[in-house]
Amino acid sequence: MEQLFKFLEASPDEPFILYAIATEYVKRENSTKALRYFQELVDKRPDYVGTYYHFGKLYESLGRENDAIVTYQRGMDVAKQANDMHAFSELQAVYNNILGIEPDEEDW
Repeated sequence: MEQLFKFLEASPDEPFILYAIATEYVKRENSTKALRYFQELVDKRPDYVGTYYHFGKLYESLGRENDAIVTYQRGMDVAKQANDMHAFSELQAVYNNILGIEPDEEDW
C-alpha cells in the first residue's frame, strides 16, 4: 500500500492507481476505504470503465443492492460510450443477475 500511495502522490490523475488502492482495500476487507477510493475514482474519472464492475460488487457484498444496480447501470452507459463491449457484457451480466433476469438461450 505504501508504494501505491507514493505512486498516487507522483501521479494523482492516473486512474489505475486509485483503482489499485480501492481493490487493495477490498482484499484487506476494509470496505469503508475501498468505497472512498472507488467513489473518488468515479468522481475524478467517470470514464474509467474498469471501476464499475468492482465498485458494484463491493456494494453487493455490503448488501447495498440499489447502489450496486445504479453503479452497474452507470458502468454500462460508460462502456457503451467507450465502445467497450466486453466490459458492457460483464456489467450487463451482473446487472441482470442482481435483478434476477435469466439470460435468454438465444444470447448464448
